[in-house]
Amino acid sequence: MTIDTHTHFVPPEFVADVRAGRALDSIALEPRDEAEWLVHPQGYRYPLSPEFFDLEAKLRQMDSLGIDASVLSLTPTLFFYWLDAARARDFCRLANDSLATFAARSNRLHGVATVPMQQPDAAVAELHRSVKKLGLCGVQIGTTVEQTPLDDPRFDPFFAAAAELDVPVILHPYYVGTRSNLVDFYMTNLTGNPLETCIAASRMILSGCLDRHPALKVVLVHSGGFMPFQIGRLDHGFRVRPESRVAITSPPSTYLRRFWYDTITHASTPLSFLVDLVGSDRVMFGSDLPFDMADIHFQRYFAEAAFDRTALDAITCGNATALFGLERATVERA
Repeated sequence: MTIDTHTHFVPPEFVADVRAGRALDSIALEPRDEAEWLVHPQGYRYPLSPEFFDLEAKLRQMDSLGIDASVLSLTPTLFFYWLDAARARDFCRLANDSLATFAARSNRLHGVATVPMQQPDAAVAELHRSVKKLGLCGVQIGTTVEQTPLDDPRFDPFFAAAAELDVPVILHPYYVGTRSNLVDFYMTNLTGNPLETCIAASRMILSGCLDRHPALKVVLVHSGGFMPFQIGRLDHGFRVRPESRVAITSPPSTYLRRFWYDTITHASTPLSFLVDLVGSDRVMFGSDLPFDMADIHFQRYFAEAAFDRTALDAITCGNATALFGLERATVERA
């Protein structure tokens, strides 16, 4: 069985609002190449593929790629952390209700919540509602909340709530604008996204945030970004720079297994390195569908990596089932 832990959703209600010209934050549609593109006023745009919001299209795509089940999360371009808290809270409730309804239409689909992180107490309340009432099996948040890093103490109540509920927190880069030094060549995504994940994970380690929340389960998308491949640099800094030791007493590399990672490396060699580094019990299949940056060649990369049967079963199914409680969620929903 193959479970996709990184695949995205756009509420059908939001799609209807965009098409009617009344979408939140003035997001609009642009026809291009016989397709609809979602256009953000900050400058980001991408094809609004039917697989984001149409159940039959989603299931057909899964069948064509050999994916048995999917854990859906809101597209991070709709986190709306830049809006006032009230509007963000209302949208999160709509998005979570919509995703729960969407996933309930097929036993192959599961969902994780989105929450208004700009108001941590509201984020805690929406997380509790989404897990306890809607049956969602985790939560996805951005790698920052606008300019505020996740290790800021204001977010401690949210992380404590996620640990208490025993649901994983997925960190995903979320900005929808561009950066001056990354604007060319689509580098905002190609280089910016893995960089954001590396920065967020580094701060959670070095700040002592993970020590403050020992039961917290954190998922790093895009195979942890640059983090796994620069962990030796963090360890060296820990040895020679006192600034790196102000909040932790163990080397940063000892925290690598506090995270889970998806398989999106787009190549077999870095994927093999990741599994060797953190263990096959910390890596889960993810695709990033239906974005054009999705990994649709995952089966080839798995074959080239030549994982043994035990490791492959853990990566493609077992780890996701355990981390997201999928068997339990399916039973409770039924």
